[in-house]
Amino acid sequence: MAETAAATDTGRRVYVDKQSPGAYRALTATAEAVRDVAADAGLDRALVELLNVRVSQLNACAYCLSLHTRAALRAGETAQRLGVLPAWRDTELFTPRERAALALAEATTHPADADAQTTAYAQARAVLSDDELSAVIWVAITMNAFNRVSVMSKHPVRGAAPLGTA
Repeated sequence: MAETAAATDTGRRVYVDKQSPGAYRALTATAEAVRDVAADAGLDRALVELLNVRVSQLNACAYCLSLHTRAALRAGETAQRLGVLPAWRDTELFTPRERAALALAEATTHPADADAQTTAYAQARAVLSDDELSAVIWVAITMNAFNRVSVMSKHPVRGAAPLGTA
């Protein structure tokens, strides 16, 4: 009976970022290094945030979706493109470079799909430089790690101030 109660427990979770601050600081330092790598590779902030949102959608991370949707809007991304992001393949709203980056980020998030990974990598090689390709993969890896922290900790999504005030 205790196992059933534990399996269905929806009570407070341990915030692993707070419980193990050294590990979280290391993850944050990695994210800062990846931000620099992305900028040095020529990936603008809007594209990086678009990738962060897409990876967070795939991982169903409400906390990161809230955070990075706002960051994407601040970086100049449009509400329309964010709204259709789950169906990006079915629109003409994304450039070939963005499409390659999105496919590569998805393949990084779901590496078990070897065929999709091979296809995405080949598409990315056709339009992204080596530095850009590496940066996209690192952005996705890092976002996946933050998604795991927030999903497993069940970080709450709170109401936020209007976009221009925070």
